[in-house]
Amino acid sequence: MKAIILTAGYGTRFLPFSKILPKEFWPLADKPILHYIAQEAISAGIKELIFVSKPGKNNFLNYFKKDEKLEKLLLDRKKTKALQEVREADNLFKGIMFSNVLQKRPLGDGHAVLMAKKLVKNQACAVMFCDDIVISKKPCIEQLLKVFKKYKSPIIALHRLPKEKISAYGVVKAKKIGKNLYEIKEIKEKPLSPPSNLAITGKYIITPKVFDFLEKLPSVKGEIKLAEAFNQMIKKGHRVLGYEYEGTWLECGNKVNYLKSNIYLSLEHSQLGPELRRMWRNWNTR
Repeated sequence: MKAIILTAGYGTRFLPFSKILPKEFWPLADKPILHYIAQEAISAGIKELIFVSKPGKNNFLNYFKKDEKLEKLLLDRKKTKALQEVREADNLFKGIMFSNVLQKRPLGDGHAVLMAKKLVKNQACAVMFCDDIVISKKPCIEQLLKVFKKYKSPIIALHRLPKEKISAYGVVKAKKIGKNLYEIKEIKEKPLSPPSNLAITGKYIITPKVFDFLEKLPSVKGEIKLAEAFNQMIKKGHRVLGYEYEGTWLECGNKVNYLKSNIYLSLEHSQLGPELRRMWRNWNTR
């Protein structure tokens, strides 16, 4: 299976920082955001990653290539730890196919997904947004794939949120049909009266039928939305499922959430954790 990874955003919520460095390469603890997204897909068994980017961002694919000159430099300078980290990344990305397609104009997430249709070649595939990272024992995409293999219907990742937060997200109206599994009746974007407390996380398994509906969707306010394609599928009698995955959802869609995610990962899920916790204890005892 292949994964479409959406990296075409302009990062307007992060200006002026994002003028020069795309948001997906900002550090989360000791790795860039995009590394976590790619790692999740690869850990789930996906062998081909298709990035959808905007013009001028093609050089980001160099991150996934082996850099022999850099490794020789680190070896000559006896930078053992740095060399080990670089080689770990090389091993992770070894044997993975990477490709890139351009979304020339910002016409919405559904339009971005549609740009990758030719490379997907009439198969089911994963879709992953760079704003959403899930820390879990079993990769979130792998959890969705397990459900897809049984039901062969599009799957949307869901996360339960408290009532005071839910209206800021895409929310599903859904019927529970199994453990953590829901049949979605409707998707509402940032509703004033949320139909549930199940928010959409930016991770999906889609079928070729989703592309068909995206192609037929009219542009609304200059955008084609993936959520609306699902709504139209449901209206036409196609089944769309949601799965409440197990794991911690880390958001990177705005500055506050990015900083919270950075702190959490730095303290709990990186090699920096022990030293940072020790520094924090010392700071609090001053």
